[in-house]
Amino acid sequence: MPDSMVLAEIGEQPDVLRRLLAEGGAEVEQIASTIRGRGIRHLVIAARGSSDNAARYAQYVFGAHNRLTVTLAAPSLFTRYEAAPRMDGALVVGISQSGQSPDLVAVVAEGRRQGCPTLAVTNVAGSPLAAVADHTLLLRAGTEQSVAATKTYTAQLLALAMLSAALAGDRARQRELQAVPDQVAAVLGVDRGAVETAAATLADAGHGVVIGRGFNYATAFEIALKAKELACVAVEPYSSADFQHGPVALVAAGFAALVVNVAGAVSAEVEALIGTMIERGARPVVLSNIESSLALAAAPLRLPPELPEWLSPIAAVVPGQLLAFHLSRLRGFDPDRPRGLSKVTRTT
Repeated sequence: MPDSMVLAEIGEQPDVLRRLLAEGGAEVEQIASTIRGRGIRHLVIAARGSSDNAARYAQYVFGAHNRLTVTLAAPSLFTRYEAAPRMDGALVVGISQSGQSPDLVAVVAEGRRQGCPTLAVTNVAGSPLAAVADHTLLLRAGTEQSVAATKTYTAQLLALAMLSAALAGDRARQRELQAVPDQVAAVLGVDRGAVETAAATLADAGHGVVIGRGFNYATAFEIALKAKELACVAVEPYSSADFQHGPVALVAAGFAALVVNVAGAVSAEVEALIGTMIERGARPVVLSNIESSLALAAAPLRLPPELPEWLSPIAAVVPGQLLAFHLSRLRGFDPDRPRGLSKVTRTT
């Protein structure tokens, strides 16, 4: 039995994902059928924290496979400035583990007032967010006791992927979804020594970067958030493209970097950036299923070889979760009691 709530909940993820696929499929199909008849042209998503990173994934999955523009809402416009934008033709979505934050509830409530279809993606059926939405997609992750989100984050990604495939009526992608729990289980079987080596590589870093692009842009943000929450390491997330527009000047000997590179449309460019960073003295940790990228790493973390790029963020974030856990302990922190944080944050 793991001696940490965080570690235990990281280990629960394959079962959570299997349950969501088994029990949530009919729910997703019903929501997709209703929404499909509403002539949706774009999505507006309200979220905070890890849920905001799930929304970044939604920008890619609904953009690439449903040809829908996805906008991340600015909740302060709805609450502090009382200047809610018009959202004609939008599906308004609130993503929140607890469904408690008043500013996210306000965005969804305003969407409903404007006549938009609304959806809550949450882990709590009776939450305020679920109460104001037309539809609720439950994560079925069980109670998440750890302050840092792990199993609810990957469940959010899977729920969004399920909805995207259902909206498109894409049976091939729906079949690919069924392999996700086993892919996550395979990642959880990664050699603990490899993760500890990667953590040691970053343990003395006061700052650094996490790089990802495309579907794994969201993964860079989520791993960076976990490193900040659990280990108090100020790593900043970047896409490989944005990083080359200025921040690459930071790279020098000893620079801390973690790079996510999954085989797909952007992998050649990301691998080229790894090479550039090494030439400038960095010793990057690399999460990848590409042998040439892993060979460049000071500390390689291997991902399953057969990962569809569009689903890869669900598995790719898991080594980052484990890395943040071990980094936290190496740096003398308690991952179950992150400094200055609580499980539910109610912003207005």
